[in-house]
Amino acid sequence: VQLQASGGGLVQAGGSLRLSCAASGHTSSTNTLGWFRQAPGKEREFVAAIRRSGGITSYTGSVKGRFTISRDNAKNTVYLHMNSLRPEDTAVYYCATAAASLIVSSMWSADNYPYWGQGTLVTVSS
Repeated sequence: VQLQASGGGLVQAGGSLRLSCAASGHTSSTNTLGWFRQAPGKEREFVAAIRRSGGITSYTGSVKGRFTISRDNAKNTVYLHMNSLRPEDTAVYYCATAAASLIVSSMWSADNYPYWGQGTLVTVSS
């Protein structure tokens, strides 16, 4: 599976961005799609994930109510709609996928995602 992320950029605090991640190859192996981010000098952290079956979603606490993850199975694409952006949201955002339909608690660990995209940089200015 190959993942191609796009949509990052520079935005002012309070603004919005939409990230996209298109999957190609063995797209049947994309039952769980997730977004992670890594800020400078920090470890990669879970942001959000969505499961194909039932559309189950999970979010990290700091983005709940501001970010929305969605997927278009016909286009093999996952989106991350980011509103009310804050400077602390500045990071490289990575999409990832797993063939397994992960339970919510398993969505949070990067170790459960075998396939990763290249990352897209989001910079939020104050």
